[in-house]
Formats: sequence, C-alpha cells, structure tokens
Amino acid sequence: MPNDLNAPLTLSKEEMQQYGYKIVDLLVSHFDNLGNQKLNSFSDRKQMDALLHEPIPNDASPPNDVLNHVIENVLSNVDLPTHPKFYSFVPSPSNYISVMADTIASGFNVFSGGWSASPAAAELEIVTIHWLLEMFDFPIKEGGGILTSGGSMANLTALTTARRLKCGGDYSKAIIYLSDQAHSSNIKAIRILGFKKRQVRIIPTDMEFKMSLNKLKNAIAKDKLEGYQPFCIIASAGTTNTGTVDPLEEIATICKKENLWMHVDGAYGGAAILSEKGSQYLKGIEKADSLTVDPHKWFFQPYEIGCLLVKDHKWLSKTFSEKPVYLRDIEGNESEINFYDHGIQLTRRFRALKFYMSIKTFGLNAFKEAIQYSISLTENLENVFRESPKWEVISPATLAVINFRYNPISYNLSEETIDKLNQYISKQITNSSNAVLVTTILLDQVVLRMCLINPRTTMNDLQETINLCENYADEYLKDYIK
Repeated sequence: MPNDLNAPLTLSKEEMQQYGYKIVDLLVSHFDNLGNQKLNSFSDRKQMDALLHEPIPNDASPPNDVLNHVIENVLSNVDLPTHPKFYSFVPSPSNYISVMADTIASGFNVFSGGWSASPAAAELEIVTIHWLLEMFDFPIKEGGGILTSGGSMANLTALTTARRLKCGGDYSKAIIYLSDQAHSSNIKAIRILGFKKRQVRIIPTDMEFKMSLNKLKNAIAKDKLEGYQPFCIIASAGTTNTGTVDPLEEIATICKKENLWMHVDGAYGGAAILSEKGSQYLKGIEKADSLTVDPHKWFFQPYEIGCLLVKDHKWLSKTFSEKPVYLRDIEGNESEINFYDHGIQLTRRFRALKFYMSIKTFGLNAFKEAIQYSISLTENLENVFRESPKWEVISPATLAVINFRYNPISYNLSEETIDKLNQYISKQITNSSNAVLVTTILLDQVVLRMCLINPRTTMNDLQETINLCENYADEYLKDYIK
C-alpha cells in the first residue's frame, strides 16, 4: 500500500528522491574537494544567535529551503576535522562508505539494544567486536565488548566494571592510579563514579612522558601500608598530548602481583596495533583486563563509535544486567547477546554497521597501510625539523603525534619570548584558515602539536604549513628586534 501523503511527516516518493539526491551530491562534493574547503569557523555566540536563533516554527517550510539554509548557514560554520590540514586535537578522517552506512542505519532506525528487536544488528556487533578482539590478541571465546558513543563512555563503562568486580559494594578505601598525561575522560569517569579526590593518585611521568614505574610502585606500597585498597591502574596507549604509550608490560606485571585491574585507554593509539611499528609500541596491551579503542579516530569512522573490550564478556553482564518486567519476553538464550545488558544504554544506535561495511569494502590491509603511512609521515616531518636551524623537537614522532617549537639558533631568545612566539604562530596560522594548528604545554613550555592520522595529508601539505609558520615567525621577530 503506498504512503498516505496526507499523513503527517510524509513526503512523496519523488520529493524524497529529489531531496536525497541533493544530499548525496553534497556529500560526494564534500569528499571530492576536502582539501579546498574552509576548514574552521570563528563565529562567536552573538554572531550565531543572529544567524540561527529563531522562534519555534509552527508552520511548514519547503524542504529544500530548510536544506539550503543548513548548507549555507550551518555547514559553513563548523570545523572540518576531515581536512588534510586539520592537524590539531585528534582529527576524525572518516570514509564515504561508513558515512553511507550511518545513513542506512539512521534511515531504517535500527534499534541495536537487544537481540529480539534486531538479531542481525546484534550479530554484526558481535562480529566486529570479535575482529577487534583478534586484532588485540584478546581471547575470542571468553572475551567480549560493546560499541559505545566514544572513548569517554568506553572508559566510564570499563571503570564501572572494574569497581564492581574488584570492590563490590564498598569502595570507600579504593584507590585508582593514572598518569599526569592520562586523558581527561578518565578523571570525569572517576568523578561520575563517586570517587573522592583523595582516592585518586596522579602518577608523574618521566622525561619521555611515560608513567613512572618507580613512583607508581611507591604509591601502591604507601597506600597499602595506610590501609587503603588499590584496585585499578589506568595505562595510556597513545596519550593525546604526545602519543606516548605507558610501559604496558611492566604495568601488567605490577597488576598481576598486586591483584589490580589493568585498564588500558587506547582510544587514540590502540589502532596502531595494525602497523609493524605500532605493534612494537603497544607490546603488553593484550594483558589488559579492559581496553578502550576509538574507531572514530584511527579506524577512520565518522562520529560516534567507540569500543570497550574485556577479557571476559560475563564481567559486563554481571555489572550492567537488569531484568525489568517490560523486557521479560525478549530475553532470548545465553548465546543471543542483548547489548543493553553489557553497558549503560538501553536504546542504542546501530554503530557496528559502518565499521563492518568499511572493513568489508576496503579490506583490513587498506587500514593497515593508512595507519603505517601516518606514522611514517610524522617521522619524516621530525627529520625535517631536526635538519633545520629554526625548529626544535620537544616530543618526537610517536604514533603520528609530534610536538615542536620555533626556536632559531641564530637568536638568543628567552623562554618567555619563545612561548609567546609559538603562541603567535599558532594563532596566525589558525586565523588564516590555511590550517588548524594549536598549542599544548609540555615541560612548562608552549609547544606546537600535530596529530597526523589523516591519510589524505601529504608532506607537501606539511611543508606549506611549515613555510607559513616561518613567515609568521619572521614577522614577529622583526618587530621583536626593533
């Protein structure tokens, strides 16, 4: 029976086709011309209110008018983390197949919470999680996991599980350990879970920005002597600041000796396991009890898809399973996983489809090549800096992250001046819309940071940006000399 065109929220077949074709054409043009698009926006709240704020529309508007409004006024005022010269934070260089898969998942409005509602969706989540378990050498039979909105939710899910299994109902004396370079989502998760500040140990890092093993051991010993209950260590596998990987094998040994839960936050760097060099950095990751990875970073998926992997899938159901009466008819058998029993969300979107379709379409080898390319590109950039009398490497190329600053040896600049100079370079570059290049703080120094996981970024892109940085630096130093 054809759709009733008098029904609310309905378009005709022809209207839907015309509207959909326009959106597909828009996306194809976006992917085909990524390097030529405006990559950042500087509009403030006042400007956005003037452009977009309006009273609730009670009457209908022509669909194409609304779409054109979004194209002209919304999409022109967002950053493009897929752009080849978006070097900052952690870019998200997605792929067209995954974008179309997300469109399918949204179009069919697939409920991916329980087996009964969508057995194929649940099965594809099992399949993709098994792929990830295999990549990280986690046990396939006992292991498990869940796809989440991102690394923040994966870390929260992991720490909730660790607290339940290690501390039971009383966690008043529980102590958790992480480094001063750990991602802020872990601190948020700890706070959400009700831990007090006195229950958190921020372990200093060494000169390579890795968690200091000696300081970690000392902190654990001290806490035990004072009657506390050490229960979890959060190790980083690719910090946001520097790409650094904590000494995972040694931390695993400590966890085994002290009976602690080992959670590895590999939201940024975990995918590097697919490259030869990355797998060397990540030795010991397979010894974790739980592991966060973020496919919407270095697995080239669009937002939102994170993942938590665990050594034993029963840990998740023991932590999150509830049996409300309104779900009693759809429980299924033990082999039919209801993912609402493995995490926080009941209603969940079909995240597995985009990961599944892109891996099936391109093949895992293409992802391996893209990751290795990014690592090699960053190492080549480090060589450029080290051969120049103008640049100083502060943290070397590690899992496609590098930190550096402009500090020409021909000048005798004070630390304060160097900091101001590099802040100026960042501001000018980003304001020019030629690239997005922001600063961070390392060793009490203002440094420029690049995260180069976009396989569309070329050495020519980087050289153009470095040349522009040097031009802005020369302008600044000319005024400085005067």
